[in-house]
Amino acid sequence: MSTKPVVPFRDIHADLFDVAGARSWMSSICGPHMLNASHPADIQFRHSGNVLKSMSTTLGCIEYGTDVTIGIVEVDSFNSYSLSLPLHGEQELSKGGVHLRSDPGRGVIVSPNEPQELNIAGDCRKLQVVITRTAMHKTLEEMLQRPIDKPLRFDPEMDALNGATASWWRMAKHFIDEMEHSDLYGQLFFTRDLERALIKGLILAQPNNYSDALRQSLGVKPPHYLLRAREFIHANAREALCLEDIENAAGVSRFKLFDGFKRYFGLSPMAYLKNHRLTVVRQEILESGASRNISEIAMSWGFTHLGRFASEYRKLFDETPSVTQQRSRG
Repeated sequence: MSTKPVVPFRDIHADLFDVAGARSWMSSICGPHMLNASHPADIQFRHSGNVLKSMSTTLGCIEYGTDVTIGIVEVDSFNSYSLSLPLHGEQELSKGGVHLRSDPGRGVIVSPNEPQELNIAGDCRKLQVVITRTAMHKTLEEMLQRPIDKPLRFDPEMDALNGATASWWRMAKHFIDEMEHSDLYGQLFFTRDLERALIKGLILAQPNNYSDALRQSLGVKPPHYLLRAREFIHANAREALCLEDIENAAGVSRFKLFDGFKRYFGLSPMAYLKNHRLTVVRQEILESGASRNISEIAMSWGFTHLGRFASEYRKLFDETPSVTQQRSRG
Protein backbone atom coordinates (compact mmCIF):
# COMPACT_ATOMS: atom_id res chain seq x y z
CA MET A 1 0.00 0.00 0.00
CA SER A 2 1.16 3.50 -0.80
CA THR A 3 -0.08 6.50 1.15
CA LYS A 4 2.04 9.03 -0.74
CA PRO A 5 0.31 11.19 -3.36
CA VAL A 6 0.99 10.22 -6.95
CA VAL A 7 0.34 13.79 -8.02
CA PRO A 8 1.13 16.96 -6.04
CA PHE A 9 -2.29 17.55 -4.52
CA ARG A 10 -3.71 14.04 -3.96
CA ASP A 11 -4.86 13.61 -0.37
CA ILE A 12 -5.38 9.85 -0.61
CA HIS A 13 -3.90 7.07 -2.72
CA ALA A 14 -3.89 3.30 -2.26
CA ASP A 15 -2.67 0.33 -4.31
CA LEU A 16 -3.77 -2.90 -2.61
CA PHE A 17 -3.64 -6.50 -3.75
CA ASP A 18 -5.78 -8.32 -1.19
CA VAL A 19 -9.51 -8.33 -0.47
CA ALA A 20 -9.11 -7.62 3.25
CA GLY A 21 -6.95 -4.57 2.61
CA ALA A 22 -9.34 -3.14 0.01
CA ARG A 23 -12.33 -3.71 2.28
CA SER A 24 -10.59 -2.10 5.25
CA TRP A 25 -9.55 0.93 3.18
CA MET A 26 -13.03 1.61 1.82
CA SER A 27 -14.71 0.81 5.16
CA SER A 28 -12.75 3.67 6.70
CA ILE A 29 -14.27 5.99 4.08
CA CYS A 30 -17.84 4.69 3.65
CA GLY A 31 -18.50 2.51 6.68
CA PRO A 32 -18.46 -1.28 7.24
CA HIS A 33 -19.44 -3.42 4.26
CA MET A 34 -18.93 -6.85 2.73
CA LEU A 35 -16.47 -7.30 -0.16
CA ASN A 36 -16.19 -10.56 -2.12
CA ALA A 37 -14.03 -11.11 -5.20
CA SER A 38 -14.67 -13.72 -7.89
CA HIS A 39 -10.89 -14.29 -8.13
CA PRO A 40 -9.30 -12.94 -4.92
CA ALA A 41 -5.75 -13.54 -6.18
CA ASP A 42 -6.40 -11.17 -9.11
CA ILE A 43 -7.56 -8.15 -7.13
CA GLN A 44 -5.72 -4.93 -7.99
CA PHE A 45 -7.49 -2.28 -5.98
CA ARG A 46 -6.62 1.32 -6.75
CA HIS A 47 -8.13 4.42 -5.20
CA SER A 48 -6.91 7.97 -5.64
CA GLY A 49 -8.62 11.20 -4.73
CA ASN A 50 -9.07 14.09 -2.36
CA VAL A 51 -10.96 14.80 0.82
CA LEU A 52 -12.75 18.13 1.14
CA LYS A 53 -12.01 18.92 4.77
CA SER A 54 -15.04 20.91 5.86
CA MET A 55 -17.47 17.96 5.82
CA SER A 56 -15.20 15.02 4.89
CA THR A 57 -16.53 14.58 1.33
CA THR A 58 -14.27 12.25 -0.68
CA LEU A 59 -13.90 12.55 -4.47
CA GLY A 60 -11.77 10.38 -6.71
CA CYS A 61 -11.39 7.35 -8.97
CA ILE A 62 -11.56 3.69 -7.97
CA GLU A 63 -11.10 0.25 -9.58
CA TYR A 64 -10.78 -3.32 -8.29
CA GLY A 65 -9.15 -5.15 -11.21
CA THR A 66 -11.44 -8.19 -10.93
CA ASP A 67 -15.17 -8.84 -10.54
CA VAL A 68 -16.25 -7.94 -7.00
CA THR A 69 -19.48 -7.75 -5.02
CA ILE A 70 -20.02 -5.12 -2.36
CA GLY A 71 -22.82 -5.80 0.10
CA ILE A 72 -24.36 -3.54 2.72
CA VAL A 73 -25.41 -5.79 5.57
CA GLU A 74 -24.82 -3.64 8.68
CA VAL A 75 -27.22 -0.97 7.48
CA ASP A 76 -26.99 1.10 10.68
CA SER A 77 -23.18 1.27 10.48
CA PHE A 78 -22.80 2.19 6.81
CA ASN A 79 -22.70 5.94 7.37
CA SER A 80 -22.26 7.50 3.93
CA TYR A 81 -23.88 8.05 0.55
CA SER A 82 -21.58 6.56 -2.09
CA LEU A 83 -22.16 7.81 -5.65
CA SER A 84 -20.32 6.21 -8.53
CA LEU A 85 -20.19 6.60 -12.31
CA PRO A 86 -18.13 4.23 -14.51
CA LEU A 87 -15.62 5.89 -16.82
CA HIS A 88 -15.50 2.53 -18.60
CA GLY A 89 -16.87 -0.88 -17.80
CA GLU A 90 -20.11 -1.63 -15.95
CA GLN A 91 -21.58 -2.31 -12.53
CA GLU A 92 -25.03 -3.34 -11.29
CA LEU A 93 -26.88 -2.24 -8.16
CA SER A 94 -29.40 -4.69 -6.69
CA LYS A 95 -31.85 -3.23 -4.22
CA GLY A 96 -35.31 -4.35 -3.13
CA GLY A 97 -35.51 -6.90 -5.93
CA VAL A 98 -34.66 -4.29 -8.60
CA HIS A 99 -31.44 -4.51 -10.66
CA LEU A 100 -29.99 -1.26 -12.02
CA ARG A 101 -27.26 -1.38 -14.69
CA SER A 102 -24.67 1.37 -14.38
CA ASP A 103 -22.33 2.40 -17.20
CA PRO A 104 -20.73 5.68 -18.40
CA GLY A 105 -24.22 7.05 -19.02
CA ARG A 106 -25.79 6.04 -15.70
CA GLY A 107 -24.47 6.45 -12.18
CA VAL A 108 -25.84 4.85 -9.02
CA ILE A 109 -26.20 5.84 -5.37
CA VAL A 110 -25.51 3.41 -2.54
CA SER A 111 -27.35 4.89 0.45
CA PRO A 112 -27.11 4.25 4.20
CA ASN A 113 -29.87 2.48 6.17
CA GLU A 114 -30.79 0.25 3.20
CA PRO A 115 -29.64 -3.32 2.39
CA GLN A 116 -28.25 -3.50 -1.14
CA GLU A 117 -25.59 -5.14 -3.28
CA LEU A 118 -23.27 -3.66 -5.91
CA ASN A 119 -21.64 -5.96 -8.48
CA ILE A 120 -18.63 -4.33 -10.18
CA ALA A 121 -17.02 -5.76 -13.33
CA GLY A 122 -13.27 -6.28 -13.30
CA ASP A 123 -12.69 -3.76 -16.10
CA CYS A 124 -14.77 -1.05 -14.40
CA ARG A 125 -12.96 2.15 -13.48
CA LYS A 126 -15.26 4.75 -11.98
CA LEU A 127 -15.63 8.15 -10.44
CA GLN A 128 -16.73 7.99 -6.83
CA VAL A 129 -18.07 10.67 -4.51
CA VAL A 130 -18.64 9.76 -0.86
CA ILE A 131 -20.69 12.14 1.29
CA THR A 132 -21.22 11.40 4.97
CA ARG A 133 -24.76 10.90 6.20
CA THR A 134 -24.24 13.69 8.74
CA ALA A 135 -23.12 16.19 6.09
CA MET A 136 -26.03 15.28 3.83
CA HIS A 137 -28.66 15.55 6.55
CA LYS A 138 -27.30 18.79 8.02
CA THR A 139 -27.20 20.41 4.57
CA LEU A 140 -30.75 19.25 3.90
CA GLU A 141 -31.88 20.74 7.22
CA GLU A 142 -30.25 24.06 6.30
CA MET A 143 -32.12 24.05 3.00
CA LEU A 144 -35.44 23.14 4.62
CA GLN A 145 -34.73 25.43 7.59
CA ARG A 146 -36.01 22.73 9.95
CA PRO A 147 -34.93 19.34 11.32
CA ILE A 148 -35.71 16.32 9.16
CA ASP A 149 -38.01 13.63 10.57
CA LYS A 150 -36.85 10.67 8.44
CA PRO A 151 -33.65 9.67 6.59
CA LEU A 152 -32.94 11.19 3.19
CA ARG A 153 -33.52 8.59 0.46
CA PHE A 154 -32.52 9.19 -3.16
CA ASP A 155 -33.72 7.45 -6.28
CA PRO A 156 -30.72 5.12 -6.76
CA GLU A 157 -30.18 5.67 -10.51
CA MET A 158 -28.58 8.91 -11.79
CA ASP A 159 -28.71 10.01 -15.43
CA ALA A 160 -25.20 11.13 -16.46
CA LEU A 161 -26.14 12.24 -19.99
CA ASN A 162 -29.11 14.58 -19.62
CA GLY A 163 -30.61 17.09 -17.23
CA ALA A 164 -29.59 18.38 -13.82
CA THR A 165 -27.99 15.12 -12.67
CA ALA A 166 -25.71 15.09 -15.74
CA SER A 167 -24.67 18.63 -14.86
CA TRP A 168 -23.91 17.48 -11.32
CA TRP A 169 -21.67 14.67 -12.57
CA ARG A 170 -19.83 17.09 -14.87
CA MET A 171 -19.24 19.36 -11.88
CA ALA A 172 -17.93 16.48 -9.77
CA LYS A 173 -15.63 15.32 -12.59
CA HIS A 174 -14.34 18.88 -13.02
CA PHE A 175 -13.49 19.08 -9.31
CA ILE A 176 -11.69 15.71 -9.44
CA ASP A 177 -9.69 16.72 -12.52
CA GLU A 178 -8.74 20.13 -11.16
CA MET A 179 -7.65 18.74 -7.79
CA GLU A 180 -4.87 16.88 -9.59
CA HIS A 181 -3.30 20.09 -10.85
CA SER A 182 -4.09 23.12 -8.68
CA ASP A 183 -3.17 23.85 -5.08
CA LEU A 184 -6.16 26.22 -5.01
CA TYR A 185 -8.23 23.15 -4.12
CA GLY A 186 -6.08 22.64 -1.05
CA GLN A 187 -7.32 25.93 0.41
CA LEU A 188 -10.04 25.27 2.97
CA PHE A 189 -11.46 28.77 2.61
CA PHE A 190 -12.08 28.01 -1.07
CA THR A 191 -13.19 24.36 -0.91
CA ARG A 192 -15.66 24.84 1.96
CA ASP A 193 -18.13 26.56 -0.36
CA LEU A 194 -17.47 24.10 -3.19
CA GLU A 195 -18.28 21.20 -0.90
CA ARG A 196 -21.56 22.76 0.18
CA ALA A 197 -22.44 23.50 -3.45
CA LEU A 198 -21.74 19.88 -4.39
CA ILE A 199 -24.02 18.52 -1.65
CA LYS A 200 -26.79 21.08 -2.24
CA GLY A 201 -26.62 20.46 -5.97
CA LEU A 202 -27.07 16.72 -5.47
CA ILE A 203 -30.07 17.20 -3.16
CA LEU A 204 -31.70 19.52 -5.69
CA ALA A 205 -30.81 17.56 -8.83
CA GLN A 206 -31.51 13.97 -7.82
CA PRO A 207 -35.14 13.02 -6.95
CA ASN A 208 -35.53 12.10 -3.30
CA ASN A 209 -38.16 11.81 -0.57
CA TYR A 210 -37.72 15.51 0.31
CA SER A 211 -37.96 16.92 -3.21
CA ASP A 212 -41.55 18.15 -2.81
CA ALA A 213 -40.83 19.69 0.59
CA LEU A 214 -37.79 21.48 -0.83
CA ARG A 215 -39.77 22.97 -3.69
CA GLN A 216 -42.25 24.39 -1.19
CA SER A 217 -39.63 25.52 1.33
CA LEU A 218 -37.29 27.21 -1.15
CA GLY A 219 -40.18 29.23 -2.53
CA VAL A 220 -41.06 30.69 0.87
CA LYS A 221 -38.64 32.93 2.78
CA PRO A 222 -38.92 33.41 6.55
CA PRO A 223 -40.19 36.82 7.70
CA HIS A 224 -37.64 39.57 8.31
CA TYR A 225 -37.83 39.33 12.09
CA LEU A 226 -36.75 35.68 11.92
CA LEU A 227 -33.91 36.51 9.55
CA ARG A 228 -32.77 39.21 12.02
CA ALA A 229 -32.94 36.74 14.90
CA ARG A 230 -31.04 34.06 12.99
CA GLU A 231 -28.36 36.50 11.90
CA PHE A 232 -27.99 37.67 15.50
CA ILE A 233 -27.60 34.07 16.73
CA HIS A 234 -24.97 33.26 14.11
CA ALA A 235 -23.01 36.44 14.81
CA ASN A 236 -23.04 36.07 18.60
CA ALA A 237 -23.11 32.30 19.13
CA ARG A 238 -19.88 32.37 21.16
CA GLU A 239 -21.48 34.69 23.72
CA ALA A 240 -23.62 33.70 26.70
CA LEU A 241 -26.91 34.46 24.95
CA CYS A 242 -30.29 34.19 26.62
CA LEU A 243 -33.76 34.13 25.12
CA GLU A 244 -34.30 37.80 25.90
CA ASP A 245 -31.26 38.76 23.78
CA ILE A 246 -32.71 36.97 20.75
CA GLU A 247 -36.14 38.44 21.43
CA ASN A 248 -34.70 41.97 21.48
CA ALA A 249 -32.77 41.36 18.24
CA ALA A 250 -35.92 40.14 16.52
CA GLY A 251 -38.01 43.05 17.78
CA VAL A 252 -41.15 40.96 18.31
CA SER A 253 -42.94 39.36 21.23
CA ARG A 254 -41.69 36.12 22.73
CA PHE A 255 -44.81 34.30 21.59
CA LYS A 256 -44.36 35.44 17.99
CA LEU A 257 -40.66 34.57 18.09
CA PHE A 258 -41.35 31.02 19.32
CA ASP A 259 -44.16 30.54 16.82
CA GLY A 260 -41.97 31.72 13.93
CA PHE A 261 -38.98 29.55 14.89
CA LYS A 262 -41.16 26.47 15.26
CA ARG A 263 -42.96 27.09 11.98
CA TYR A 264 -39.92 27.87 9.81
CA PHE A 265 -37.00 26.17 11.60
CA GLY A 266 -38.75 23.41 13.54
CA LEU A 267 -36.96 24.37 16.76
CA SER A 268 -37.27 26.82 19.62
CA PRO A 269 -34.83 29.78 19.49
CA MET A 270 -32.54 28.33 22.18
CA ALA A 271 -32.58 24.84 20.60
CA TYR A 272 -31.64 26.46 17.29
CA LEU A 273 -28.74 28.22 19.04
CA LYS A 274 -27.53 24.94 20.58
CA ASN A 275 -27.69 23.07 17.25
CA HIS A 276 -25.86 25.89 15.50
CA ARG A 277 -23.08 25.80 18.11
CA LEU A 278 -22.77 22.01 17.83
CA THR A 279 -22.61 22.22 14.03
CA VAL A 280 -19.84 24.82 14.14
CA VAL A 281 -17.92 22.80 16.74
CA ARG A 282 -18.09 19.75 14.46
CA GLN A 283 -16.83 21.75 11.51
CA GLU A 284 -13.89 23.06 13.55
CA ILE A 285 -13.04 19.54 14.73
CA LEU A 286 -13.02 18.32 11.12
CA GLU A 287 -10.97 21.24 9.89
CA SER A 288 -8.40 21.26 12.70
CA GLY A 289 -7.77 17.51 12.88
CA ALA A 290 -5.44 16.83 15.79
CA SER A 291 -4.10 20.38 16.05
CA ARG A 292 -6.74 21.48 18.59
CA ASN A 293 -8.23 19.87 21.66
CA ILE A 294 -11.94 18.97 21.46
CA SER A 295 -12.63 20.43 24.91
CA GLU A 296 -10.97 23.69 23.89
CA ILE A 297 -13.15 23.96 20.79
CA ALA A 298 -16.34 23.11 22.68
CA MET A 299 -15.68 25.59 25.47
CA SER A 300 -14.92 28.35 22.98
CA TRP A 301 -18.49 27.93 21.72
CA GLY A 302 -20.11 28.12 25.14
CA PHE A 303 -20.22 24.44 26.17
CA THR A 304 -19.01 24.54 29.75
CA HIS A 305 -20.40 21.13 30.78
CA LEU A 306 -18.33 18.76 28.63
CA GLY A 307 -20.24 15.60 29.53
CA ARG A 308 -23.51 17.18 28.45
CA PHE A 309 -21.81 18.53 25.33
CA ALA A 310 -20.61 15.05 24.32
CA SER A 311 -24.09 13.59 24.88
CA GLU A 312 -25.82 16.30 22.81
CA TYR A 313 -23.17 16.02 20.09
CA ARG A 314 -23.69 12.27 19.75
CA LYS A 315 -27.46 12.68 19.70
CA LEU A 316 -27.29 15.23 16.87
CA PHE A 317 -24.54 13.69 14.71
CA ASP A 318 -24.82 9.98 15.53
CA GLU A 319 -21.15 9.81 16.55
CA THR A 320 -18.94 11.03 19.39
CA PRO A 321 -16.65 14.08 19.00
CA SER A 322 -13.62 11.79 19.25
CA VAL A 323 -14.85 9.66 16.32
CA THR A 324 -15.23 12.84 14.25
CA GLN A 325 -11.66 13.81 15.14
CA GLN A 326 -10.32 10.33 14.30
CA ARG A 327 -11.90 10.49 10.85
CA SER A 328 -10.40 13.95 10.33
CA ARG A 329 -6.95 12.63 11.28
CA GLY A 330 -7.39 9.67 8.92
